Amino acid sequence: MPDLPAVPIRPLLPEDVEDVVAVSLAADTLFAEAGLVLPPDDPRAMLREARWVLVAHSPVRGLAALTVLDGAAHLEQLAVHPDHGRRGVGSALLEAACAFARERGFAAMTLTTFRNVGWNAPWYARRGFAELPRERWGPQLRAQWRTEEAAGIMVAPRIAMRRPLDGSPG
Repeated sequence: MPDLPAVPIRPLLPEDVEDVVAVSLAADTLFAEAGLVLPPDDPRAMLREARWVLVAHSPVRGLAALTVLDGAAHLEQLAVHPDHGRRGVGSALLEAACAFARERGFAAMTLTTFRNVGWNAPWYARRGFAELPRERWGPQLRAQWRTEEAAGIMVAPRIAMRRPLDGSPG
């Protein structure tokens, strides 16, 4: 992977919340442009449930929200404002989130994403994530999947993915 541009990344501050909400909602518009109609979303709920949130730039141009599922760090959301896309912000946030999790002793990062959307599963695969077969899902990841189904975001094929953070194979 080529060197990433210098992107200032830091933990979320209370004064960032409105910017983060705006970034998340703006990033969601990309799905509509790709023909995927997602249910209305309240990013504040995600922020309340996240264990950690990292943000890029000030004012905020991107975010990575993390939680823990089945003993692995779990990327709940990675979003970049479309006006700042394709400039390395998402890659920098992802790498920072993985480093953050590794520093806290997590051996892997998981996520759920759309299988065939270019900036979803294919993008994560280029960054070291691989599909996590259902038989390897723990109970919390299974519950997360059911929550996503109930929320109505299964508007296109989705998968769970995993990236080792400790140098071990998938």
